[in-house]
Amino acid sequence: MTIRVLVVEDEEVAARAHAAYVERMEGFAVAGVARSAAEALRHLTADPDVQLVLLDMHLPDGHGLGLLQRLRAAGHLCDVIAVTSARDVDVVRAAVAQGVVQYLLKPFTWPTFRAKLEQYAAYRAQLTASVGDVAQDEVDSMLGALHARGTNAPLPKGMSPESLRQVTAVLRAAESGLSATEVAEAIGASRVTARRYLEHLADTGSVERSPRYGGSGRPEVAYTWR
Repeated sequence: MTIRVLVVEDEEVAARAHAAYVERMEGFAVAGVARSAAEALRHLTADPDVQLVLLDMHLPDGHGLGLLQRLRAAGHLCDVIAVTSARDVDVVRAAVAQGVVQYLLKPFTWPTFRAKLEQYAAYRAQLTASVGDVAQDEVDSMLGALHARGTNAPLPKGMSPESLRQVTAVLRAAESGLSATEVAEAIGASRVTARRYLEHLADTGSVERSPRYGGSGRPEVAYTWR
C-alpha cells in the first residue's frame, strides 16, 4: 500500500528537494506540497487520505506546532515527521508530546532521510498487519520500528556488513567517543575506510559527532554511539 505524503515547507528549494526525496522512496507518493500552515490545512481538509506529513516548524504564518494542534483539533489523525532546523529542546519535547513520530534535523543527507522513512514504513507495515487486540511484544515491535538503528539500512556501494559490525562493536565498547584513526587501528583498516563507516553511522542517526580538542593542530571529530 502506497503511503501518501504531504510536504509542508516554506522554502521553495527545500520543498522541491523533500518532495523529490519522497518520490525516490518505494512505497511512498507525494500527495502535495504546502508552503504555509493555511495551505497545509486546506490540503488536508480536501484530501483526508494523506497518511504522513513532513512538517517544517518555521512557517510564514505560524509555528509548525500550532498547525499540528489545529490538525488534531480538526480530527486529522495523519502521522507527522518534523523536518526542521529547530533544535530547541522545548520544541522537541512539545513535538513529541503532540504525537510527532520522527524528528529529522536540517541539514540532513539522503541516507538519513531514507532511513527515517524506511523506519516509518516498517511501523506502518506492522500496524496494517495487526488485527484486533495486540500483545505487549507486538506494540513494542511497532514502536521499536520507528527508532530502529541505522545499521539495518541498505549500505552504500563498497561498504560491507561485516566491517560495519566491527565499527559498531568498537564504538559500543568504548567509554567515550573515538576518532576515525582510533577506530581504524582497532579494526585493522585505513583511516579513510573507518571514517567512511563512521560517517554512514552518523548520517543514519546511530552515532553522534562532536569535536575533540587536545594537543596541537585542528580538533579531531569524535564519534560516540548513541
